Amino acid sequence: MTLSLWRAVHRLVPSHGNGLNADEYELLPDASHRDHDSRPRGRRRHWLYYTCVRFCSVRRLLLLILLVPILLVVGVLLSGVPPTYSDIRAYEAKLPQHNLTALSVDRDPPLYLRFPGHLWGHGLNNVLQEAIVMGYLAHLSGRVYVFEDYTWSHLPTPYTVYDFALRSSRIPLSAFVAGPLAGGPLPHPHQNDVDKRSVNAAFFEKACPRSAIHTVSSVGAPTEAEGSELLDWWVDRLTGVRGLRCVEVDSSEQPVFDRFLFGSPRLLSLLPGLNASPILGAFAWSPLVHSAVARNFAVLRPPDPAALYPPSRPLALASSPSIDTDATHTLAGLVAVHLRRGDYKRHCPRLASWGSEYMGVNTHPSLPDRFTSLPSPNATTEETKAHYLQHCLPTPAQLAARLHTVRAEHAARHPDRAPLSRVYVLTNAWGWFVDSVRRELVKDGWTEVWGSGDIVLDAAQAGVGMAVDMRIGEGAEVFLGNGFSSLSSNIVMLRLARGLEPASNRFL
Repeated sequence: MTLSLWRAVHRLVPSHGNGLNADEYELLPDASHRDHDSRPRGRRRHWLYYTCVRFCSVRRLLLLILLVPILLVVGVLLSGVPPTYSDIRAYEAKLPQHNLTALSVDRDPPLYLRFPGHLWGHGLNNVLQEAIVMGYLAHLSGRVYVFEDYTWSHLPTPYTVYDFALRSSRIPLSAFVAGPLAGGPLPHPHQNDVDKRSVNAAFFEKACPRSAIHTVSSVGAPTEAEGSELLDWWVDRLTGVRGLRCVEVDSSEQPVFDRFLFGSPRLLSLLPGLNASPILGAFAWSPLVHSAVARNFAVLRPPDPAALYPPSRPLALASSPSIDTDATHTLAGLVAVHLRRGDYKRHCPRLASWGSEYMGVNTHPSLPDRFTSLPSPNATTEETKAHYLQHCLPTPAQLAARLHTVRAEHAARHPDRAPLSRVYVLTNAWGWFVDSVRRELVKDGWTEVWGSGDIVLDAAQAGVGMAVDMRIGEGAEVFLGNGFSSLSSNIVMLRLARGLEPASNRFL
């Protein structure tokens, strides 16, 4: 029976050369004859060889090579085509300050300030923190801030490929944020001063021909100075060109605000002025972001739907930073956790080798959690790495233990409030990892655990999904962030600017 079956299978394999018959088969040599084989050389060839000879012709190989790029393109397209945000771009173009006719008859035209060397090709939060400080500098120097698209690529095409998927090369800033930073109205008493509102780069290029633009170099700026001193230097520098309408800052040789400023406590000296300025004091997320949050009200479960729409931020909160002025507009009972994965699997060990500290805002003296780069004076390299990973890349069990502590401390601080019971995880992790986190937290008594992948977004909302997560993190009753992350840093900055209790901002 076995022999008949083998013959039937062997007939399916075509025979080639040396007179090999499909009905013949070969026995493995006996151990005593392992060094001698009297069979013809052709008979010892594996049957797969003959299959390859027949089917792997040059024509088929060329066809396969030609099909590879086609299959790759199909795979990329199956990931979805991002929106162009043409409607939001048209909205920006119709803002009242984008009116060249009104500008031509204005007796006192606005003074513009643009930073053409702005950050691009980086994550939203690196770009956003730079834009906020640049907008603040324009405000301090009495100029109109020129805001830019969020730019991932300078390709002339609307899309680029990243992580085997299409990604928008540029997205208008108004898709992410609103308020004075993105051309929105200024707060009282300047809300009707249209000529003082920020303008986008497209309008600036129409209003300011190249021959009318004056360039100021960033060379010589004290980039290592305290943040407030650096801003004062720039204000003095721009005072010297006060009579010139169109000014650009050339940062090709030296960045205006480098990453070391945002990553150090030197940034803290800017926060009181930023909170009192329209740029941060009246910051707002875009209607598109708010629409995504409101669409997922069933997941977020606010006791009062008004919590989905925070009021305009009060200015000058620096005088009373510890007062919880906006608690009624938080998502009660919800802890938002920033759990970064992906590239952080490489980044967190590097932080340990560098001896890095928390991002600048995350070192604010009003925040309860502190980080030391060494777990003990005589810590080994492995102990130090484990220390960093616990705070930067925690396991599900470590996260559950940390949230258990945060919940208990919050209950002790606010015995009059309902206990924290729900968790929303801001994450770029795979679904299986989020499931493992969910299992650990449910075991510890959390009633609901949701992740970024659980909320429903349309294509336009998905393109600004990081901002949607940030809005949820900003509005949660408690935020548990990653102290090394610019995303967490920006959420903490916005929560402090809203006057939320500093102790409601915790770190892993």
